[in-house]
Amino acid sequence: MKNVRTSFTNKHRDSWVEVDLGHLEENILNIKKCIKNVENKHLMAVIKADGYGHGSLMSAPTLLACGIDSLAVASIDEGIELRENKIKCPILVLGAVPVWAFEAALNYDIEISVFNDEHIEALKLLYERCNKKLKVQVKVDTGMNRIGINYKNAPSFINKIRNLDCLELTGVFTHFADAENREILNNQTERFNYVLDNIDIKNLKIHSQNSLGAFILDDDRYNLIRLGIVIYGLSPLTYGVEPICKLPELKQLISVKGRITNIHTIKKGEGVSYGHIYKANKDTKVATIPIGYADGISRNLSGKIQGSIEGVYVPQIGRITMDQMMFDVSGLDVKVGDIITILGYDKDNFLSVDNWAQILGTINYELTCRLKVRLPRVYVR
Repeated sequence: MKNVRTSFTNKHRDSWVEVDLGHLEENILNIKKCIKNVENKHLMAVIKADGYGHGSLMSAPTLLACGIDSLAVASIDEGIELRENKIKCPILVLGAVPVWAFEAALNYDIEISVFNDEHIEALKLLYERCNKKLKVQVKVDTGMNRIGINYKNAPSFINKIRNLDCLELTGVFTHFADAENREILNNQTERFNYVLDNIDIKNLKIHSQNSLGAFILDDDRYNLIRLGIVIYGLSPLTYGVEPICKLPELKQLISVKGRITNIHTIKKGEGVSYGHIYKANKDTKVATIPIGYADGISRNLSGKIQGSIEGVYVPQIGRITMDQMMFDVSGLDVKVGDIITILGYDKDNFLSVDNWAQILGTINYELTCRLKVRLPRVYVR
């Protein structure tokens, strides 16, 4: 029997997201087996965007229990939410933090990313006011061209702040633009290594490896690994591209399910949903579930996906509407209240996020993040 925990945003709907924390635990254990010298690495789990839509507050305790050492978020608010829910491990904000929020980071013991002189001046003022050092890590731009100190200027910047009394430097890191592209990866790695060759890295966390880089790069100086999408059982590899490495065995955490709210039979030639883009070529039994594009299910998936009910695949038919979608359940003995799974595991059937991403020409990250809009979550193990 599965243990179940709930984290509902809306308790009165016949549709929900199910997150399997047992799969999360299995993924972490399998990932650790595939990382070289993992016993000498600090493991950071990236749980920004509410754990990529999986729920950061419910995922964090399992991650920490499985040997994850620290957590990464995108904003101060995400870090504060973790702290206010008794998450005590180190937390790093990967994104740019406005200087007016530095004091909040100090009060909640959250590490921030710094990369310009404005940050240094703000830290000096903060120290003068509070007489307490804020923990910071230097973000180096090696080619992502998003945020960070340019790698050419990074050594002097890092050396300047290394011993400042107004802060505590805990790490130096960069971010890959494309870990699958050897040319880009090698170029960024060379630039990052240039920085490391020209600073004192003693007692610092050094990291560039993300979900894919964790299985590609092996440098003793890189003592921290940032694990993102792989912990949620999803692939960081681009579909249709020759894999750059073999990934560990992963299990998708997330399922999306809905209970049938209506069943009726339509005659041959009748249409279903807006625009009648689907017309029955025979008498067809139609089942409706209360999930739609307002729940994060793209309208562009209409007629291109399937669900599963008691281990039997059923095609989705007609346009997906704001709040509902329909399935062809002809020949099945189903009733109102039965569950249709549209993502995840149903007996021997598996419906993957990656398949949806391929259909839509996007990435799995985007699709799981969408699911946090209004679907309640149920956590199982």
